Amino acid sequence: PAPEGFTRTRYPANSFGSFLQEQPLKPHGNKVMLYYGEEKANQDAHAAVLDVDVENRDLQQCADAIMRLRAEYLYKQERFTDIRFHFVSGFRADYGRWRTGERIRVKGNEVSWTTGQGPTPGYAAFRKYLTMVFSYAGTASLVKELNPKALVAVEVGDVFIRGGSPGHAVIVVDKVVHDDTKEVQILLAQSYMPAQDIHVLVNPLTEDGNPWYSVDDMQDWVRTAEYTFAPDALREF
Repeated sequence: PAPEGFTRTRYPANSFGSFLQEQPLKPHGNKVMLYYGEEKANQDAHAAVLDVDVENRDLQQCADAIMRLRAEYLYKQERFTDIRFHFVSGFRADYGRWRTGERIRVKGNEVSWTTGQGPTPGYAAFRKYLTMVFSYAGTASLVKELNPKALVAVEVGDVFIRGGSPGHAVIVVDKVVHDDTKEVQILLAQSYMPAQDIHVLVNPLTEDGNPWYSVDDMQDWVRTAEYTFAPDALREF
């Protein structure tokens, strides 16, 4: 729930912001599980766990989780040609081409499209496309696809990201504004290494497990439960 005195920002029904705000959560108290079925060592960093599956492969890490949410939103909106991500190599993987039946061939440092067996419009094929993307994309590629944004203009769907190997990324999944002072607070979600459940982070600047982050506290550093970003790390799709 929104903190006392704050009102949740509402977004249009077909927007990415609304899609993220309406993500279902696992029952309160659920632990963050790693892709191979064991509990994450640090169970003190999260306030909630999103009800989003993780493959049994070490792929859906930080940037991948953000690409997963973005792609699922566009898929739900049937904006299939808008689903595209670059590999770290620079190759652009368009889901629109995958959907028509083409497939991506990786041979050494060479990546190319090959002819497939015909159209594959189903969700299972979409997930196979994402598996390919997760295998060859990451923060180093995603940061180049996002546009820098001023912290004061933060909205749900924006991303704090540091590109690199390793880098890290978290996504803004909710926003509230104080009714009188107009202070802005946000919720952040992440996956991490190894691949794990996407989870809503607690705010390490508090001691009561509060998940709300005040933008006022982010002017010098954006300190999350498990990573610290520079304040100019904010990007938008």
